[in-house]
Amino acid sequence: MAAKSPADYIPGQQEAPVQLTSLRDMLNWAQNYTRSRSIWPLGYGLACCAIEMISAGQAHYDLSRFGSEVFRASPRQADLMIVAGTVSIKMGPRLIRLYEQMPDPKWVISLGQCATSGGEFYDSYYTVQGVDTLVPVDVYVPGCPPRPEALIEGLLKLREKIEKQGLKLKGE
Repeated sequence: MAAKSPADYIPGQQEAPVQLTSLRDMLNWAQNYTRSRSIWPLGYGLACCAIEMISAGQAHYDLSRFGSEVFRASPRQADLMIVAGTVSIKMGPRLIRLYEQMPDPKWVISLGQCATSGGEFYDSYYTVQGVDTLVPVDVYVPGCPPRPEALIEGLLKLREKIEKQGLKLKGE
């Protein structure tokens, strides 16, 4: 069989499964794909939503399937903060400090109605009206309290968001 010339090829009908890409796209894929599969959460449980967060890590729901089985006790070892429960005015500065101690890139999941909007304590003088007033939130998980399946769904949404992020080069 004679070798084909480049003019004989029709775009999209190559013989071998070859993917043509740039180095930048390849690095983006490698970095973001692996990063999204090994998210290490910092549990910031403040109220009843923390019980649901803890149960999501147990054997019945098994967060280890998604690479997030180890809840870190130190913010310097975590790249995801899960804020679960009512954030009071007194806890706000501590939450900000822990967020600032986390290495970049870092993400935040707001777990439950209280963390998202103040919940049933929305009209109280001591309740923060949503954790997004203190730190940037990437994924909101609704519910009072949210089920462990909802946290897992939020984690999968965060995984999709991480995979879509691009590589930032110097000077950009």
